[in-house]
Amino acid sequence: MAIVTKGDYPTIMMDSVDRFHGNQLVYVGWDKHKLINSAMTFPLPPQMPFGALVSEVMPSCYKDHPDFEKVVWDDSVIWRLNGEVFTPDFEKSLIDNGIDHKSLVRFETPNLTGLNGVGI
Repeated sequence: MAIVTKGDYPTIMMDSVDRFHGNQLVYVGWDKHKLINSAMTFPLPPQMPFGALVSEVMPSCYKDHPDFEKVVWDDSVIWRLNGEVFTPDFEKSLIDNGIDHKSLVRFETPNLTGLNGVGI
């Protein structure tokens, strides 16, 4: 079926990075801990240290899960950035860790498997 247009149709990205006042959207998800059923989204400054994401931002959404206080933020935590395993530097900024607008950061805590070990 042919389509006839009456001119250019402007493409306006309503969630582009310039619309977040210097912040970027970062999605964070905790594998096998689905009390919250999807990754959480945070508008964060690109220069925020990764350690601040872990110590200041993530507790705001995960603190109600009984496993969260048991997490030991050491080498046992498996981090993924946009589906690829990566090792974050807690002292470096989000952007220096390769985390940019709409990045998905997932983490897995092998010793903690959710409520009653069923991944919830």
